[in-house]
Amino acid sequence: MNETKKLYLSSKDKKLLGVCGGIAEYLGVDSTVIRLLWAGVTILSGFLPGILAYLLAALIMPPRPTN
Repeated sequence: MNETKKLYLSSKDKKLLGVCGGIAEYLGVDSTVIRLLWAGVTILSGFLPGILAYLLAALIMPPRPTN
């Protein structure tokens, strides 16, 4: 069967809550690239939208199952 990719918080590649690490694992790219992009967007948007988006993503994204 064709298994669907799922987005999870990263449990092994995290600096704060694992959002950027989880996105990087999902997309198959280096987490540093995602962190730099997120930091750039946060700075360019005036900080608050980027921070709120990060916190919202951390609340919505489930942790990776242990099995």
